[in-house]
Amino acid sequence: MSKQPSRIAFAGTPTFAARILVRMLSAELPVTVVLTQPDRPAGRGRKLTASAVKQCAQAAGIPVLQPESLRRADALADLAVYAPDLMVVAAYGLILPQAVLDLPASGCLNVHASLLPRWRGAAPVERAIMAGDTETGVCIMQMEAGLDTGPVRLARHLPVTAGMTGGELEAQLAELGASALIEVLAAPDDHPPRPQPEEGICYAKKITREDARIDFTNPASHIARRICAMNPSKPVAVLANGVRIQLLRAVHSKDSGSGAPGTIESCAEDGIRIACGSGTLNLLEARVVRGKGTLMDAATLVRTQSDVLFPGGCLEPA
Repeated sequence: MSKQPSRIAFAGTPTFAARILVRMLSAELPVTVVLTQPDRPAGRGRKLTASAVKQCAQAAGIPVLQPESLRRADALADLAVYAPDLMVVAAYGLILPQAVLDLPASGCLNVHASLLPRWRGAAPVERAIMAGDTETGVCIMQMEAGLDTGPVRLARHLPVTAGMTGGELEAQLAELGASALIEVLAAPDDHPPRPQPEEGICYAKKITREDARIDFTNPASHIARRICAMNPSKPVAVLANGVRIQLLRAVHSKDSGSGAPGTIESCAEDGIRIACGSGTLNLLEARVVRGKGTLMDAATLVRTQSDVLFPGGCLEPA
């Protein structure tokens, strides 16, 4: 890519990608077609729901393609109609075969939410928090056939603070990534592709339901990071006095509690302290799943949910 594109195809699916698309449209970049995954069942009623990217594209009047796979000849033909000279990809969720990578004359750029080669793969945001990374970032990568192996045109760094949730980090990375992408597109020659280092490679495997389970015999630091990382994608859930509770934000201290792992040590406005295998978990936000299931901070939980969250009570995996 040595010149500014005149026809851009954008491929993405979740909110992270939609934030980037919104910024691209605000910058008046020539997005002529959008690819996103097919509508999926969502919510309690499992109603077919358009992706965040599709909703954004439709609001802007941009044509939308939703192939089940890009390996089919008809999917490639449908994309070729729009003759893109560049494709931008952000959390699309489908593999781009070589034929698609080769279609745009300027290739394909990926907005990836990590500092490559760390956390290649599907869930870089959650895995960075779970691992206790104190810094992450975003890369604008020239795509090739390998999994996030392509050369990087621009990287931007971002600190990861204690108690930061996956949703909060993702939102900041989306804004950072959009700005970096716009910078690269405005002056391609100022940002030549550079090969990724061969050291520090690791993979961010896809998030599963098992990632939303915790074991209070583990260190409080591990549990706190998992709780934060899984909010809001698949919140960690426990049972308290038979009631399901989603744990949404927590930090930890090195001081160990006196009770068995999972026992509530104390309830105060600044946090509900829970004994763990080592250290103490300080629960700051949760959602009690009854009624409307409103998100509550610790002070509200202590004031309104004392029948399920009380000193001496025990939390068990849901």
